[in-house]
Amino acid sequence: MKTVSVIIPCRNESANAADCIESILKQDYPHSQMEVLIVDGMSTDGTREILNNYSAKYDFIKIIDNQKFIVPTALNIGIQKSIGEIIIRLDMHTIYAPNYISTLVSNLLKLNADNVGCVCKTDVKELTPKSLAIKNVLSSRFGVGNSSFRVGIDEVQKTDTVPFGCYPRQIFERFGLFNERLVRNQDIEFNSRITNSGGGIYLLPDELCTYYARATFSALAKNSYSNGLWNVLTVKITNSLSTFSLRHFVPMLFVLSIILPLIVATLFCPLALISVCSAFAYLIFITIASLQLKSNHKSLKIKHLLMSFIVLHISYGVGSFIGIFTIPKR
Repeated sequence: MKTVSVIIPCRNESANAADCIESILKQDYPHSQMEVLIVDGMSTDGTREILNNYSAKYDFIKIIDNQKFIVPTALNIGIQKSIGEIIIRLDMHTIYAPNYISTLVSNLLKLNADNVGCVCKTDVKELTPKSLAIKNVLSSRFGVGNSSFRVGIDEVQKTDTVPFGCYPRQIFERFGLFNERLVRNQDIEFNSRITNSGGGIYLLPDELCTYYARATFSALAKNSYSNGLWNVLTVKITNSLSTFSLRHFVPMLFVLSIILPLIVATLFCPLALISVCSAFAYLIFITIASLQLKSNHKSLKIKHLLMSFIVLHISYGVGSFIGIFTIPKR
């Protein structure tokens, strides 16, 4: 049986740490063949005390410092200190089914893959009318586009990226480590190195993990803004568009379709109609999408669904737009 190193970046995750670790302790993969490396970015909210309690109780759970705080550094530290033949990258915002690790490892070997992952269910911890709307929007095609690991698939398929991947150790010897300039998208960029070299990444249809999304509009806006910003910064840092597909930039194109005509309209007023038409068409589409979600989930409120779509897409698009004028830090 292959030895497995589970690497979890972490910083100020006191609200999620115990649930995540408990789900890992329930894995049906033998603990004797596992090590869990939690790479903590010097947490200040009580997370470290939670981690130390688990580490003291279970000798295969180890806590490692990450003085640079960011995720790619944590991943690289974990990889360099790990000993497993297979490396799995997990996230503290997520809980995992008991057969998560065993399913990924068996499929990695069966498919002779370079990386495998599974469909990730989106949920929220705080059940409110607003958070339920956010949850459903983040699982809808109009909300997140053709992101297969969010909206689901029917059978194993080859893909360009997966969440919380499972890699053979030698993949990091072939392609190097994660790009530490990428505060976000480091896993997407790494996976693009694999696929651009002809490697195989596979998504499994099993819903074996549950990701806890932001439960308020303000938190959703902050996270979506950062995602949009880092899409553009990732292109600048890597000097390549191949990391992303068109869906990653649709929100920015929508925001530009409103902003640019309004700017030009200061010289030629009729062009403002383009902005009006773009906004009106968008409202029609999100209304249709909201009604479809409402038909499947009677408890959802249309006003919360509409707001969730608007916050998600506008903040994402504005983040990407700002990224155009942002100089990445080296």
